[in-house]
Amino acid sequence: MVAAAPEGFDQYRENIPRGIIQAVEYPSATVGNSRKAMVYTPPGFSSANTYNVLYLLHGIGGDEAEWYNHAAPQIILDNMYDDNKLEPMIVVFPNGRAMPNDRAEGDLFDPEKILAFERFERDLLDDLVPFVESNYPTRTGRENRAIAGLSMGGGQSLNIGLNHLEQFAWIGAFSAAPNTLDPGLLVPNPDETAAQVRKLWLSCGDEDNLKHISDHMHAYLTEQNVPHIWREENGGHDWPVWKSGLYQFSQLLFQG
Repeated sequence: MVAAAPEGFDQYRENIPRGIIQAVEYPSATVGNSRKAMVYTPPGFSSANTYNVLYLLHGIGGDEAEWYNHAAPQIILDNMYDDNKLEPMIVVFPNGRAMPNDRAEGDLFDPEKILAFERFERDLLDDLVPFVESNYPTRTGRENRAIAGLSMGGGQSLNIGLNHLEQFAWIGAFSAAPNTLDPGLLVPNPDETAAQVRKLWLSCGDEDNLKHISDHMHAYLTEQNVPHIWREENGGHDWPVWKSGLYQFSQLLFQG
């Protein structure tokens, strides 16, 4: 079992190599306009090399900048590279609300906005992944792609990842929200899922009022003998839990 995030894992360190995080725009045929994402490239990034890719999704109240604004993931990742804990990877932070006005404003639970989170599956697979793989030096097999997210994004990661194991071998959900499909729908053939998934990660705060979602998934996977990692964190539906999830899950990726 991967160790808990240590004290200071998310604090800025002086005088270490740094990655770069920046905003990009990509054309989305799914939505019908250009869309924004953020992309982190690791320390020492070079087009002479090729990289694995983690797609890291936000919650219902966020957008492509939510991780950046609340968790400074580039600091966490830079520190982990300094500690030799990560395989080189590009991290893409999409906007999971696939609609023309995808800003986190107004009624976040409006049915059209909820549908937009479902529509993101096509935007990701048909538009964003091809954009990333055309514009960055990536490795393009299923073994080279991971998907994870927090809350609404955790549900999206399970829904998309488990339904598209031909695209993603590494799947993580931090405090998955009620948009998560029933485990029986996501894993109808447990032996097949067990054979294909490289790492399946579930974590949640022990005081999270949505914990029953993760508990249900964990119980089903356990009953069906699907290998997965289950982590209960101290805390609620909040950033300390999600930052810890990123720290722990990311160091499991693309090993071997």
